[in-house]
Amino acid sequence: MSKRNKIIFWIATLWLALGMTSTGIVQLIPLKEEAEMIKHLGYPLYFLTLLGVWKLLGVIAILIPKFGLLKEWAYAGFFFAMSGAVVSHLAVGDDASAFFGPILLIVLTVISWYFRPENRKCSSN
Repeated sequence: MSKRNKIIFWIATLWLALGMTSTGIVQLIPLKEEAEMIKHLGYPLYFLTLLGVWKLLGVIAILIPKFGLLKEWAYAGFFFAMSGAVVSHLAVGDDASAFFGPILLIVLTVISWYFRPENRKCSSN
């Protein structure tokens, strides 16, 4: 892996980890704003806890060495959660500012996944 690709991977991965950790923690803290947002999107309140826990576990999975299959699941989970957020905001007619965070996290997820080193990929053996 070239030095350039390693730098791209780590920058994208660290920003992705920061974004998922911060939003995951916020979803675990009982904030009025988060509760209103999740209700606005049409989801039950317990969905915040599920998302928060899954995001934090996903961050651990993408940062620890090895466990390629677990990383694949974490990247897929991040992609599904964030694309689901975009669709949810579209469905309720939110303005464009609601899409920025989820779209940015989708882009970081794809970049981190694409540029990950061989030792962080699933082995075909």
